[in-house]
Amino acid sequence: MDLARMRHEYETRGLSEHDVASDPMEQFARWLAEAIEAQVVEPNAMVVSTVDTEGRPHSRHVLLKGVSDGGFEFYTNYTSNKGHHVEANTNVALTFGWLGLHRQVNVVGQIEQLNGEDSDAYFAVRPRQSQLGAWASDQSAELSDRAVLEVEVESFARRFPGDVPRPPHWGGYRVRPDAIEFWQGRPSRLHDRIRYSRAQSAWTRTSLSP
Repeated sequence: MDLARMRHEYETRGLSEHDVASDPMEQFARWLAEAIEAQVVEPNAMVVSTVDTEGRPHSRHVLLKGVSDGGFEFYTNYTSNKGHHVEANTNVALTFGWLGLHRQVNVVGQIEQLNGEDSDAYFAVRPRQSQLGAWASDQSAELSDRAVLEVEVESFARRFPGDVPRPPHWGGYRVRPDAIEFWQGRPSRLHDRIRYSRAQSAWTRTSLSP
């Protein structure tokens, strides 16, 4: 493989401050809808980046499960690595990469836990096996053998033969953005970048060099 010569030209329409919505959440909704319409694989996938207590960044893909109250929502195990990270440092970043459309969205903001009612409501619509997995998996902890995990799943299946309640260590987070950048690939790597920055209760827009 000659990685240095791997190159794909982005032949797409541009993005200007005159085209985008005044509110970045509205602009995000537009782009997400277009990604879904274009049948992008996992259009709600995003990279969540956190920082550990030693200042080292960590990133992983999760699925966006809601956009409400001015923020981006996802669900996870509160005792996972990312759960421990955000307990100590609420600064996080999100990245959406819709490569088929030559687009990405970068978000920087503050994270907070969702209330129990919202977490209960989402947990109730998860598939049963996913619900059981939330109980069985000690997320991010060392696993000696996958068989151990499968035994735990079976154990909780017997414990909860009917409805599966939400584990107390599992629930949702909301990331409230301080800045959102929309990136549109253009020919010759002269990409378009529009950054929204929060100024108190209002948003300002700025074009950035590629």
